[in-house]
Amino acid sequence: MIRRLAALGAVMVVLSLAVTPGAAALTPVTGSGSSYVGPAMTDWQNGAKSRGIPINYSANSSPAGVNQFGDRTVDFAGTEAEVSSIIAAGGGGLSAQTRGYQYVPDVAGAIALMYNVKDQGGKRVDYLHLSREVIGRIFSRDITRWNDPAITATNGGKSLPDQPITLVGRTGQSGTTALFYDFIAHAAPDAYNRFVSRNVGNGMGNLPAGVRPIQLPGQGPDAEWYRLLADSDQIATTMDNATIPFSIGYDEFAYAQRYEVPTAWVQNGAGQYTQPYAENIAAALKHAELRPDLSQKLDRVYTNTDPKSYPISAYSYVMMPCTNGRDTCRGGYGDPGKTETITAFLEHVACDGQINMARIGYSPLPPNLSQEVMNSNARLTGQPAKQLNADNCANPTFRGSLGDGAASPPDPLVTGGIINPDGKPKAGTGATGPSVSAGPSTGPTGGDKTATATAGPDEESAGGGSKNWREASPASYDEGGFGGFGGWAALVLFVAIVAPLVVRGVIRKLRGS
Repeated sequence: MIRRLAALGAVMVVLSLAVTPGAAALTPVTGSGSSYVGPAMTDWQNGAKSRGIPINYSANSSPAGVNQFGDRTVDFAGTEAEVSSIIAAGGGGLSAQTRGYQYVPDVAGAIALMYNVKDQGGKRVDYLHLSREVIGRIFSRDITRWNDPAITATNGGKSLPDQPITLVGRTGQSGTTALFYDFIAHAAPDAYNRFVSRNVGNGMGNLPAGVRPIQLPGQGPDAEWYRLLADSDQIATTMDNATIPFSIGYDEFAYAQRYEVPTAWVQNGAGQYTQPYAENIAAALKHAELRPDLSQKLDRVYTNTDPKSYPISAYSYVMMPCTNGRDTCRGGYGDPGKTETITAFLEHVACDGQINMARIGYSPLPPNLSQEVMNSNARLTGQPAKQLNADNCANPTFRGSLGDGAASPPDPLVTGGIINPDGKPKAGTGATGPSVSAGPSTGPTGGDKTATATAGPDEESAGGGSKNWREASPASYDEGGFGGFGGWAALVLFVAIVAPLVVRGVIRKLRGS
């Protein structure tokens, strides 16, 4: 009888280890920063806490999180703005540089353009199409009214009312602002440079050449046309409630999804109009360039000629300590329990945490960047990096998928017969105004930068200005074994089917005795 009970206990232990992670004494870890990654962090926190991993993250802004990390009031930060660019723009960051850090990619995302516009008949518009250049000119205050011919041209000749454009953005310092205005600087460089010249000293700080603003003007010639709100959630709820008429604002796509706010179709380098769904984000970021410290350069993303690409796409990062392997490292956590917690959390982010990303408004990391998360853990612990594959990581990209919700909807102006699939107005639709250019826009220096370009102040690696970039290898979307199901999923299914039979058999034997 005792032997049978021991056998039953062994079976239960094996089954437990097969479906749940091993328990460990972990120290609670706190983080703060980027609101861009806020909805993803909420999903990751919930998943981590269900596994006994004590994580708490507060979404405010990238500069705030970076500075709190540097001051050691939090254990990690979320950011899209690099430390070097925050320092150059006058947003602090020196304490983080002193502490030391590494950038850890956590998810792919995109900035959506939310809007509240009515058509000539007073009906709320849900089909707005904008080229990259037109977006750049709108947010540089070069285009100021909704009936501008350039906006009419991108919407197949459908003219919007003669109303002033109100811009909605973030108050205070924001990594999302820095990320978005990097795109604006490349999309319409002349208009952007005039905008900066008018507003330097009016709340934007004294920007060196090539440094993007992390804060919008609170006074000066353009300030009256901005409505600056505290955070991403406020921007999305304001757009959802339609309280600011004839407005347009920028925010991470996950907030647009959460509140079901209309988002613009943006013309890419192939002349196609796309929205920031996972398949379009993933296509765009195949041309992201990563520096040795894994920080990103996005020039080629903005001009990507893949017809599916969404041009305002970018990776998000966690900043955490490391003990070796990066010249910005100064040491790890004094508490070993925090090291155990953050590495367990980041492994969850790299694998199980990517499952829901397409559904909530992001795109999961490609396999090579999920592996970089494990390499980052290894730099913190000094132990060999765990090697991820389809058998031990649930990230759907290891199985040739982006997950549920990855596909974008059909273009309403194409299906409605207003424009052709190439983005040009259809003949006989009454389209007027200048023709829409499908060619790639040029950067501020007058041409597309290459991987060997000289880095500006905000384009230097935080580890000393390295210019040796490497292209981010895209995810392989070929179907793997098990018809794309994955070996690890097959093992879990096997355990789920077989385990109850084994337990029932053991119980019958015990009863029989």
